[in-house]
Amino acid sequence: MKAILLLRHAKSAWSDPRLGDHDRPLNGRGERAAKAMADHFAQIDHRPDLVLCSTAMRTRQTLAPLVARLGTPAPPIALEDGLYLAPLERLMARLQSVPEDVSTVLLVGHNDGIWQLAETLAGRGPPAAIAALREKYPTGALTVLRLPAKAWQDLAAGSGELLDFVQPRDLTRR
Repeated sequence: MKAILLLRHAKSAWSDPRLGDHDRPLNGRGERAAKAMADHFAQIDHRPDLVLCSTAMRTRQTLAPLVARLGTPAPPIALEDGLYLAPLERLMARLQSVPEDVSTVLLVGHNDGIWQLAETLAGRGPPAAIAALREKYPTGALTVLRLPAKAWQDLAAGSGELLDFVQPRDLTRR
């Protein structure tokens, strides 16, 4: 069994027009959401063996509190330019190239690629969670998928079971 955790970066700031898109940081709401998601992440059963993260400032800042909650030793973290605003096909290809000794991957990225990847992989799961995933993938949202594949290269559309879809706003309701 393999597992994939898909985390969209938290809400970013648009207040400094001198910054390019890649360099935009989280805003206050995004920082709070990143911490809330990190607290939630610490409570779930899936600890990543590998973290793949876009090099954008907002993805790195979303990841930072989560890594702090994982404790030591932290899993290997790969900051990859190719994940910045990556489309579905590039994300799927990247996951299919993950080493076979890795059981659980955390991928931190951007919409629309993260959302499309989650929708593409989630072939089954609780109907309410599937419906919520298909409706919107807001900033800071986390998808947890379990895959029957023994090899990452066998990752395919519809092969995943959606275990959880959590939005930052859900955490205040739980």
